Parts: sequence; C-alpha cells; structure tokens
Amino acid sequence: MRRHESSPVLITGAAVSPAEEFAARRRRYSLIMSLRIPCLVVAGVLALGFGWTVAAAVLVMLSVPLPWMAVLIANDGPPRKAEKVARYRSDRILETRPARAIEPGQVIDVPTDRAA
Repeated sequence: MRRHESSPVLITGAAVSPAEEFAARRRRYSLIMSLRIPCLVVAGVLALGFGWTVAAAVLVMLSVPLPWMAVLIANDGPPRKAEKVARYRSDRILETRPARAIEPGQVIDVPTDRAA
C-alpha cells in the first residue's frame, strides 16, 4: 500500500496542535543555528588556509546575526485568524448630520468667558 493512500485527509479548518507547532519552530531554530558552525569553519579555512581574510571576515560578519534571527523566527507563531470579518451591509445606514460649511471670510464665534 502506498503512503498517500493510507494517510488521513484533512477535513477541518482546525489549527495545528501546539506540540506540532513547537516541533516545527524547534526544527527552524536548529536549522538556522546549524548554519552558523559551517560559516565559522569555512571562514577559518579561508583565513588560515588561503590567507583570504576579507572573505573570512565577511563570513564571520554574516554569522553574527544568525542566533538573533533564529530566536526571532523560532518565537514567531502562526498568523492570527480574524474572528469576525467586518463586511458591508446595505441595511445598516449610519446616522448623518448636516454639515455646516464655513465660507471664506466668515468668523467662527468662540466663547471668551473661559475660567482661567
């Protein structure tokens, strides 16, 4: 029996379980952090073996933000779903008041007896 015939079919819109989500985030973190070690090893080989210090420095500089990026990406959860979508309904009409226009040169009366 082939694998795709025996695997269950997703029939709900339920979110991924917290355990599966945590496992996926842990895999992403491990993958990003595992990229740092080869970067540093290759930088060492380039600097010590070939004398390419500029290329080695670039690799080291690229590996510096990897832990920070790994933590940010690992702590990022799934996007939130909107609970209720606001939709336009023509049966609800907002109350409107007539607007008072101010003509050029018209002075607006401002009360002057304010308590100081």
